Amino acid sequence: MEKSRKITLNESEMPRQWYNIMADMPNKPMPPLDPATMKPIGPESLAAVFPMELIKQEVSSERYIDIPDEVLDLYTTFRPSPLFRAISLEKALGTKSKIYYKYEGGNYSGSHKANTAIPQAYYNKMEGIKRITTETGAGQWGSAMAFACHHFGLELLVFMVKVSYDQKPGRKLLMNTYNAKVVSSPSTMTVAGRKVLEMYPDSPGSLGIAISEAMEVAVQDPYTKYSLGSVLNHVILHQTVIGQEALLQMEKTGDYPDVVIGCFGGGSNFSGIAFPFLREKLLNGKNIRLLTVEPASCPKLTKGKFMYDFGDSAGMTPLLPMYTLGHNFIPEKIHAGGLRYHGAGVLVSQLLKDGFIEAKAKMQRECFEAGVLFARSEGILPAPESTYAIAGALDEARKADIEGVSRTILFNLSGHGHFDISAYEKYFENNLPDHEMTSQEVDEAISKINIPV
Repeated sequence: MEKSRKITLNESEMPRQWYNIMADMPNKPMPPLDPATMKPIGPESLAAVFPMELIKQEVSSERYIDIPDEVLDLYTTFRPSPLFRAISLEKALGTKSKIYYKYEGGNYSGSHKANTAIPQAYYNKMEGIKRITTETGAGQWGSAMAFACHHFGLELLVFMVKVSYDQKPGRKLLMNTYNAKVVSSPSTMTVAGRKVLEMYPDSPGSLGIAISEAMEVAVQDPYTKYSLGSVLNHVILHQTVIGQEALLQMEKTGDYPDVVIGCFGGGSNFSGIAFPFLREKLLNGKNIRLLTVEPASCPKLTKGKFMYDFGDSAGMTPLLPMYTLGHNFIPEKIHAGGLRYHGAGVLVSQLLKDGFIEAKAKMQRECFEAGVLFARSEGILPAPESTYAIAGALDEARKADIEGVSRTILFNLSGHGHFDISAYEKYFENNLPDHEMTSQEVDEAISKINIPV
């Protein structure tokens, strides 16, 4: 193994089905509720915003769902993605542990988001939809959806969180290149956006606000649907191609991970790599830990409350059972824009509540430090979001060395940081502040939620 650090799969070994963790969860999540009646909603309640095939996936308990041929055709332009043994990083650390990473940055969007953008655009096209609206935090999701929509002949309107719109003009230009229209959120285009601007003219925006704007536009036109890049069950489902490939690749190395790690925003990239391994734990008794790492400035898993809450700021979504900081939460302007969402996906929330996965929070500067070490040793500049997974992996290796053991560590490198070079510039200039949300601040944010559940 020491002679080869890249583990690849043939195209024939690429998964032909997505894996649905819902089939194997000991405790199924509580149902989404209609905020008007406080009763469980049915699939028909989602028809105004999602195509029916995605709604079926959202509520499905089937263990495996076939990937359409048209989606597979596009997947094969960048999948299977490579798995690397991080030998240079191991040497830089001086660790006895083995560190592997699954690299999802080698596609047109530069991140794992393409894995769900392609099927979402496909299913909308198949149902005669002409336009999609969506939000994007750091721009990876918007970039992924922009090309997917253009490929399938759909228009795309993206509401990009203002702080990232200003921080990352390159992402906006990439979306424009793929023929998408990009609007800074909060905007004057929607009632939701105008309300925010009236109260907070200098609002930096949030994913919750951008979701409200995108949904508001979508429900006004029968030929427009809304699309979400994380959090929801069908999004997580599509991402499981990552972990299914990683299982095969780890088998080729003769190793098996003791711990699988991913950063956390809404849950899609962590779930994508972790859920197939969790299946092995649940069904076959594999002894493995599943760890997700979130920002200390947006700590919904480590400090948030498990409760019913809205997925957006204006309260347009159904009520979802999740760990949340409150749907009106406005995050700090950290550069990991994809990790600034107020809530966690329903599936991840239930699994954390039941003790099947672990979560920890880390500071921004420590994560950038880990990202720089990774770039200098492995040659890939990671996205700010991915640096949280790297920092988590370094923690595990150092802890193992202190304990005098060798562990096998696998993490998901969810994307590259080429569009985030200005954030690294701030890090090198010592102008990248740390911020930790206190428990008192969390309590204050949650106290503003007025939901009688």
